Amino acid sequence: MAILRIDASILGPNSASTELADLVEKELSGAEIKRRHLGSDPLPADAWATAIQAAYVPVDQRSDAHHGAVALAGELADELRAADAVILALPFYNYGVSQHAKTWIDLAIAGGENGEKFLEGKPAVVLTTRGGAYGAGTPREGWDHNTDYLRRVVGDIWGAELTLIEREFTLVGVNPALDAFTDTAAEMRKNAHEAASAAGRSLATR
Repeated sequence: MAILRIDASILGPNSASTELADLVEKELSGAEIKRRHLGSDPLPADAWATAIQAAYVPVDQRSDAHHGAVALAGELADELRAADAVILALPFYNYGVSQHAKTWIDLAIAGGENGEKFLEGKPAVVLTTRGGAYGAGTPREGWDHNTDYLRRVVGDIWGAELTLIEREFTLVGVNPALDAFTDTAAEMRKNAHEAASAAGRSLATR
């Protein structure tokens, strides 16, 4: 099985989303895994706009930047097409999708055919983490503009069989203002870890 793994955390060894993705991967011994770490090796921020602009320029008049951006977009689209399954560790930043993940998504879409379902019928495990809590009844209910976006793109636009695993309160133990939620955060971590391992076992049986 060929697996595409995408990470977007900027926190290195302190990343909660990477920790979850590692648990999924741990269950996949023997799988071929193609990796992109958008946090440590980000895609050029201007590449998407340049790739889109290239569509309005005759091929023989395109600049080196146009050709490079179009090639990068095609490479990202090809990686999705070639994957039998994907593991996407895409944390929530500043109330929305990470800029690194958004650049990757936009470029991949630019590299495909209009409306192409890169992951039609393929399993996708999306792991997303949030420092605070944004669920029903919390002061910031409705402030999460990341999770539904990922559902729409990976599940609806790209056609994947989506498994979504979420973990909140990852800043408990880091931000003293959240110390009152230590037990809740520990339970959320435990549940997310169990879900990630279960998702990995499910992938391993495909």
